[in-house]
Amino acid sequence: MKLLRASLLLTFAAAAFGAPPTPDADDGAINLPPGFRALVVADNLVAGKKVGNSPERLRGIVVAPNGDIFAKLVRGNILAMRDTDGDGRVDLIKEFGPGDGGTHIMFHDGWLYHSSRTAVYRYKYNPAELVPTSECETIVKNLPAEKDHDAKAFAFDESGRLIVEVGSPYNVYSTGDRRLGAKGKTTEEVDEFQKTYGGFWRFDANKLNQTQADGTRFSTGHRHSLALAWHPTSHEFFMAMMGRDQMNTIAPEYYDDLDNAERDAEEMHLLREGVNIGWPYTYWDPIKKARMVGPEYGGDNRKRDDNPLFDKPVVAFPAHWAPLQMAFYGAQQFPAKYRGGMFITFHGSWNRAPRAQAGYKVAFVPFDEKGLPRGPYETFADGFSNLDEFTNTSAARYRPCGAAVGPDGSLYIGDTDQGRIWRIVYTGETPTGASAKKSLAAAPQAPAPIGADTPGGKIYLQVCAVCHMPNGSGVSAMQPALAGSAVVAGDPDRLIDVLLRGPAAVLPANREKFSNVMPPFALYNDADLASLLNYLRKNFAKGASEITPAQVAAQHAKL
Repeated sequence: MKLLRASLLLTFAAAAFGAPPTPDADDGAINLPPGFRALVVADNLVAGKKVGNSPERLRGIVVAPNGDIFAKLVRGNILAMRDTDGDGRVDLIKEFGPGDGGTHIMFHDGWLYHSSRTAVYRYKYNPAELVPTSECETIVKNLPAEKDHDAKAFAFDESGRLIVEVGSPYNVYSTGDRRLGAKGKTTEEVDEFQKTYGGFWRFDANKLNQTQADGTRFSTGHRHSLALAWHPTSHEFFMAMMGRDQMNTIAPEYYDDLDNAERDAEEMHLLREGVNIGWPYTYWDPIKKARMVGPEYGGDNRKRDDNPLFDKPVVAFPAHWAPLQMAFYGAQQFPAKYRGGMFITFHGSWNRAPRAQAGYKVAFVPFDEKGLPRGPYETFADGFSNLDEFTNTSAARYRPCGAAVGPDGSLYIGDTDQGRIWRIVYTGETPTGASAKKSLAAAPQAPAPIGADTPGGKIYLQVCAVCHMPNGSGVSAMQPALAGSAVVAGDPDRLIDVLLRGPAAVLPANREKFSNVMPPFALYNDADLASLLNYLRKNFAKGASEITPAQVAAQHAKL
C-alpha cells in the first residue's frame, strides 16, 4: 500500500510539475497577452445543474501542491479534480463537503479551508487523497447571512490569523433601500449596524467553533468584498470591494443611467487593521478620482467627502465589474513584470443596466519591490463574453470567477455559469492560426421597443430596466423576467394591483422568490401607471389588452 501511494504521488507530481501541456488551438476561446497560451482543463462542471429551482454556480478555486484542483459551488459541495494521466486535463472529478454552498476556498498551513454563507471550515490535507477522509472541522460558525452579500471571503496573515468578511445585506443602509428618494440611516444607527455587518473580523485559525462574538472587528465601512489576498512582501492584506448600485434610481434629478454605470468604482484597498472604507455614506468616483457623498446622504453628483477617516483606494476599477477572486502571483513561470503582483477576476454585474455590460475579464495589478501597487491595472485576459456589446449578463458566453496559481506557476481561471476552468501558461510563442484570429462576435441587434418615448416607456427604461433589463429578461435569482410573464400577460386588475402594492402583497406566498424586492409604485399618477403597464404588455405580452387610466384609478381608490 505504501508503494502504491508513493507511485500515485509521483504520478500526480509529474502532472503538476512536468512540461507544460499542449495549449488549445484557440486558447480556450479567450484572449491573452503575447507569449501566453491557455488550455481548458475542465468544462461544463455546472452546466444545466440546479439546486431546487436555482442554477448551480462555480465560485472560488484553488490548486493543491500536488496539482489537484478544488472548486467551490455556490449552493452545493466542493468539486475535487485530478489529472491522473498527465495530459494536463482533468479526468477524475469527485464531490464532497457539508453541502451548504459558499464561495471561498484556499490552502493554509496544511489544511484546506472553505466557507459557506455562515461558517468557515477546514479539512486536514493529504496529497494522496483526492477527497479528504479527515473530519470537517468548523472554525467559525453562525455568522450573519441575509438575502444579499452573504458570501464569506477570508484570508490569513503571516502569523496565521484569520480574517473573515461579513458583508452588508443592503445596497446602502437606508430607509427605502434602492428606491426613489431613499434616505440614509443616522450615524448612531450606522454605528450599531456596523458592529455586526460591513467589515472583516479576525479570528484564531486554530480554535474551533468560534462565533462572531469571539472575533475582533478588523475593518469597517465595507459594502461587500470577495476579492482578498495577503501580500508577503508588504505584509498587508489587499481587497477589492464591490461598489454601490442604482444612484439614478435613488436621485434621478442628479444621476442618469450613464452616471450609474460609470461613477461608482470597484475599490481596491490596502486593508490595514482599523481602516474605514466609507460605506454607506460615500462612494469613490473613478472619473473625478474623489470620494463622493452618496445620494441617500444628500449627494448631488458634486459634493465630495473629505473625511480623513475614510480610506482612499489604491486602485479604482470601473463600476459594476464585480471582482470575485484575487490571486497573488509569487511564482517564477511568468515574466518578471507579473511576479509579486495580483490577478483579479471580474464577473460582470447586472447593475449597469440599461447601459452595456462591462468587466468579464481578468485584470492584473503590478506591485513594486515593497509589495505595494505601482501603477494602474491592465487587462490580462478577456474575450470571455464573446460579445462586443450586450446588456444582459446571461448573454455572456463565460463569466470569470475563480483565480488560483498552480505549483508550477500556471494561472487557473474559473467560469461561474458553465463551469469551465482554464490553465494559462507562459510559452513565449507568437500566436498563430486560430488563436491569432480570435475576434469578438458582433452584438445581436435587439428589436426597438414599442413606445419607448411614451411616459410609461421612459419610466420603464429609467427605473424598471435597471432590474428587469431593457429586454424584460430579468436576472436569474435576482429579479424576475417580464418577457413571457403570466402576470404581465394576465388579468389587468391583478397586474395593476402588483404595481400599486408590490408583488409580495398580491401574488401567492409559494411563488418563485427573488433576491431583490420590487417596491410599490403607488406614488405615480394613474395616467403614467397605465402608460407603463401598456408598455409592458406591448413589449413583453404581445396581444394583451390595453389598460386605461380609469382602470388604474379604480384600483388606486381601494388603497
